[in-house]
Amino acid sequence: MSDRPSTLGALRASGWVSRPVKEEVRTNAIERIKAGEALFPNVLGYEETVMPQLENALLAGHDVIFLGERGQAKTRMIRSLTGLLDEWMPIVAGSEINDDPYNPVSRHARDLVAEMGDDAPIDWVHRDSRFGEKLATPDTSIADLIGEVDPIKVAEGRYLSDELTLHYGLVPRTNRGIFAINELPDLAERIQVGLLNVLEERDVQVRGYKVRLPLDVLLFASANPEDYTNRGRIITPLKDRFGAQIRTHYPLDVETEVIIARQEARPLEAPGITVEIPQFMAEIIAELSQLARRSPHINQRSGVSVRLTVSNLETLVANAARRTLIQGETDVVPRVSDLDALASSTAGKLEIETIEDGRDEQIVHQLMLAAVLSIFREYIAVENLRDVVEAFEGDRIVQAGEDVSATEYVALLAELPGIAGPVAELTGGNNSPAMVASAVEFILEGLHLSKRLNKDAVGARAQYRGRG
Repeated sequence: MSDRPSTLGALRASGWVSRPVKEEVRTNAIERIKAGEALFPNVLGYEETVMPQLENALLAGHDVIFLGERGQAKTRMIRSLTGLLDEWMPIVAGSEINDDPYNPVSRHARDLVAEMGDDAPIDWVHRDSRFGEKLATPDTSIADLIGEVDPIKVAEGRYLSDELTLHYGLVPRTNRGIFAINELPDLAERIQVGLLNVLEERDVQVRGYKVRLPLDVLLFASANPEDYTNRGRIITPLKDRFGAQIRTHYPLDVETEVIIARQEARPLEAPGITVEIPQFMAEIIAELSQLARRSPHINQRSGVSVRLTVSNLETLVANAARRTLIQGETDVVPRVSDLDALASSTAGKLEIETIEDGRDEQIVHQLMLAAVLSIFREYIAVENLRDVVEAFEGDRIVQAGEDVSATEYVALLAELPGIAGPVAELTGGNNSPAMVASAVEFILEGLHLSKRLNKDAVGARAQYRGRG
């Protein structure tokens, strides 16, 4: 900070140029786009849909409202916008509303510049401090957003008409920055009216004060579709003042959902164990979410968040780790038998339409089976496993489940003709017993769901046998 100007005169001499926040964001966005860099590298799946619309809005200098169900990275994108601000910005020292040294608007800053001139002190604010956010709730007040009289300042002897008695709200305190309102429909309609001036006239007024604060704010908001929320609505004049309304969406394919889940899931790290998630197991988790978003039994207005995929992946790994530790092994590789553990991480994130007792668990279980079968068909052609199916003719029974060790599954490679080739393709050359065990279970379950093998499940143990 020592190399930055510390007075107004030094700031002028440095050649620093003041510019509106929307122009600042536009300029930095242009540089990113010209360089071929993603505006939000950690937000995936929007490259061809949401991002072009958002880039257009930023280049046009529009305030934006994101419309979409829960878990669609709306808040993440808004918070990431600070990366498009200049790293440091000068303000009049002591200003509560980030006053522009060249054009101060608060009483404090105007008086300081008028009194000290070029000797007026300057502070520098990092871009991370130029972001303000409010989760809209029914009890949010105008005082929270715009401001209110500070009784302590009045008690100190100032007159009520004195502008210095004001306590600024969140919006003025984010002057020359980005302000976000999450779940905008939850904001009472009379409070939404208070934002109209911010979006159109770019100023705020506090109660009966004859004070006008011309603010420089880039406003973002998020909301669920109006046909979902019963808690409120966005008033038409306010919607009209947003320059862009951008519809977000869930990942459009399993591959994207897997990448997001692997990126967001908290890794399970512990001394003495290694964790590896087979691609086909990760895809089963993602396919479960994809199927839930198309299921008539799931409330689609509520949405099926990507958080479901992330939580399920973490739970899958956790159950695999617990099983591995109990068996005294060190390689943690999730198997199909670990999928039963997902009941706890799935139940709270799906809103089932039916109200029949016990039906919830059945619907989730059916979605899980459908996900396993779908991914099995993506990887393996059943007709190529004819030798495996024929090996079950007679009285052959194969035990599976949490208490079956990885070495027991490895032994099946010699006992079941034709299974070694598909296992090798699934493991990608990783011949660790834990990885082989996961592949074998996947094949056996896939054959069962394809109606080639019978399965008897008792507790955590399952038996696969022929259909004859």
